[in-house]
Amino acid sequence: MRVLGISAFYHDSAAALIEDGKISAAAQEERFTRKKFDERFPHHAIRYCLDHSGIRLDDVDFVVFYDKPFLKFERLMETYVAFAPRGISSFVKAMPIWLKEKLFQKRLLQTELERLDPDFDADKLLFTEHHEAHLASAFYPSPFDEALLLTMDGVGEWATSAVGLGKGSSLDLVKEIRFPHSLGLLYSAFTYYLGFRVNSGEYKVMGLAPYGEPRFRRLIRDNLIDIKSDGSFSLDMAYFNYCTGLTMTNTKFDRLFGSPPRSEDAPLTQQHMDIAASVQSVLEDAVLAMTRSLAAEYGQKNLCLAGGVALNCVANGCVLRDGKFERIWIQPAAGDAGGAVGAALAGYYGMSGKSRLVDGDGDGMSGTYLGPAFDEADCRQRLLAEGARFDVVDDEASLLARAADALAEGRAVGWFQGRMEFGPRALGNRSILADPRSAHMQQILNLKVKYRESFRPFAPAVLAEDTEDWFELPCSSPYMLFTAGIAHSHRFQPASSDPQLSGLDKLKLPRSDIPAVTHVDYSARVQTVHRGTNPRFHGLLNAFKQRTGCPVLVNTSFNVRGEPIANTPEDAFRCLMGTEIDMLVIGNCILQKNRQNPSLKLDYRDAFDPD
Repeated sequence: MRVLGISAFYHDSAAALIEDGKISAAAQEERFTRKKFDERFPHHAIRYCLDHSGIRLDDVDFVVFYDKPFLKFERLMETYVAFAPRGISSFVKAMPIWLKEKLFQKRLLQTELERLDPDFDADKLLFTEHHEAHLASAFYPSPFDEALLLTMDGVGEWATSAVGLGKGSSLDLVKEIRFPHSLGLLYSAFTYYLGFRVNSGEYKVMGLAPYGEPRFRRLIRDNLIDIKSDGSFSLDMAYFNYCTGLTMTNTKFDRLFGSPPRSEDAPLTQQHMDIAASVQSVLEDAVLAMTRSLAAEYGQKNLCLAGGVALNCVANGCVLRDGKFERIWIQPAAGDAGGAVGAALAGYYGMSGKSRLVDGDGDGMSGTYLGPAFDEADCRQRLLAEGARFDVVDDEASLLARAADALAEGRAVGWFQGRMEFGPRALGNRSILADPRSAHMQQILNLKVKYRESFRPFAPAVLAEDTEDWFELPCSSPYMLFTAGIAHSHRFQPASSDPQLSGLDKLKLPRSDIPAVTHVDYSARVQTVHRGTNPRFHGLLNAFKQRTGCPVLVNTSFNVRGEPIANTPEDAFRCLMGTEIDMLVIGNCILQKNRQNPSLKLDYRDAFDPD
């Protein structure tokens, strides 16, 4: 049986194809259109999934959409009625869009699917609830036969947090928290207040938090959110504007913190950093209250997480260290893109009646390497068409040696191999790599390669077998979804003549043997690299270790700020020519920046809208 899952029309539209219970292909539309967080119907992603399996849309048994638009419309109408007459302006703006597109989304989906294949049978189109899709994406690909399931995000139709129980091929929703009370929207409100963009800047709040002190934590707990001992919570909506307005917060919120929201181009102050630290701390309070209560109530030893809040790897690390669950598995595409996977899996197990086969040693996401790949001849042809100059090194040992030598010399290396990752993280197939031992590499990569804010941290990729020597991480972390402390044997106290350094000035002081991936609180967002999942990337880390004694590399996504991760060799070559990447390895092709035609140089600094 084949089932196609689709997420679209909000942000991060995507498609995923399930064949006989296995995820055969999945991709986000943004990777093809080059529009970050593209919300449009995923024509390109669907075509890729079908082409990968050599089928037409009509060969698919069911197409499952990750949302129920009528329920969303119900929530919109009930919310406006509850808060009337507030919000009349946003109501007037929203209604024409809902009446024209959203309310009749089934017809819109049918039309778009018929554009892909005129023979598509509309009776094959099914819908699943938003949080059911998230729960399915968390459980079915996991290595557990039985688990507690938790999803937390902004809002689906009504639910903002949902709890489920998974066993075998069955999945049951057991409880939920409903809009407007939402951990995701609470965090997004602070994202907005701190001057970052909602649905993309939440990572920045998490990255900014260690530069501050959580001195507003009690203020938030006393005024904005009431967290109960059973893990439930409620928000005081008098401080928020997202139910009926066009902003996330209001003037009462501003008065609570003593200033209006920061504008995007305004400098970051210590107060902003302290607010980021405070909301991060409160989020951790709420997540821990929930997971502790659920562990006690259901007695499950396995936990599966999904939803946008599950991308907060700092909170995930807190849950891991709390020890209430023996094993935790997190859907790597935990946001709305992963809803396509969950919708397809929910449809497959709901319609096929098939038993679920569980791989207890791995998981069903195949390392997230579910996107397009390009064979060697195709890569060479595409690069030649771009005017690229390159060497071909067919011997793998020689290829890895040249890349490892460049990294050990302090050069930034673009690494483009195999199938593209699905989800927000580059995990060694569409990555920019660098030497973590460099005290200046973090700032160099942020300012000269990624063209983004200097405070944003980078993640380490480490050989799985060397993890415990370098990080305080008691489990594998193949999807870069847990933070862990740097091992004490590799830490040191920063030498400084000014012990009062605060805020972003803390960046100036190395804190470990791998300063480029050590945050100011000695934490790191770790990716463990396993030979069986990605043998070539594992081999590169091994080659680097042989030269330096260090089994760790800086791993950041192959893009600049505001650009989707590279999909094609052309995308990678343009990024090479638009940034200060020194070397690019595409398959067996090695490109040196200093050997390229200078006329092909691009200005990437302002090529994309800021994220």
